[in-house]
Amino acid sequence: MFKNLETFKLVYETRSFSKTAELLFLAQPTVSSQIKQLEAELKTQLFIRNGRREVVSTQQADILYQKAIQMLDDWQAIQILLNKQRGHSISYTIGASHTFASYLLPDLFQEIYLKFPNIHFKIKLMNSLEVHHALEQHEINLGFIEKPINSKKIIRTTLISDQLVLAGNQNKGPWLIREATSGVYYYTKQYIEENNINEATIEIQNNSIITQLLEQGFGCSIISKRAVKSIPYQVLSEKYTRDFYLIQRKEEATEHFEYFINYIKRYFQKLKKDH
Repeated sequence: MFKNLETFKLVYETRSFSKTAELLFLAQPTVSSQIKQLEAELKTQLFIRNGRREVVSTQQADILYQKAIQMLDDWQAIQILLNKQRGHSISYTIGASHTFASYLLPDLFQEIYLKFPNIHFKIKLMNSLEVHHALEQHEINLGFIEKPINSKKIIRTTLISDQLVLAGNQNKGPWLIREATSGVYYYTKQYIEENNINEATIEIQNNSIITQLLEQGFGCSIISKRAVKSIPYQVLSEKYTRDFYLIQRKEEATEHFEYFINYIKRYFQKLKKDH
């Protein structure tokens, strides 16, 4: 039943049998079969095909989706508890924005890896909005972002500040900017508008590529001061100081998970004092 619920959850979120099959590495008829099995077991219709690729959820599916999320989380918690009793590792998936992953996560990861040897970690690299969405969709257990996104289901904790700088050569090459859903895009857009800049822009969805181009003397960009090494830069005003945040779901409240989260918070409290 849990396998069918996992499939149902993805169909509900993607509104597509074919996309679900792709994500689960299954044949589409297998996905359709699992949904039919679930519908037969529950004696209700969950999805309506509207003649296009997209499917429409029924009212019963809306109810089941909310319950299924909790059931699947509870099942995962049971598996983790049993594995822990057998001496097996716990699995946590972490989503991190690009800047955080590049300049803060490596040191943090070494700390938590040594402190929590029974945890099997998975790390996913995304922009801030994608991390937030993945957390809401229960694809990750916690996230690190640099964009103050609000949600009723998510708890956001400020960890540490980050100074942004204008890096590179404004007279050589275009402006290198991140995509609109990234944490730094807002500040780049603000700076360009405030200074009436009309130069060409190139959107690059990767911080490492931007910094490599800047190091080669190509273009300019608003980036974290942490990313500056040999790149010439100009420190911007205080309004170009942002924060990094830890985000978690409100219902994620196992004793082990809370201890893990609190350890991360203490780590950054100490980091702020040391700097």
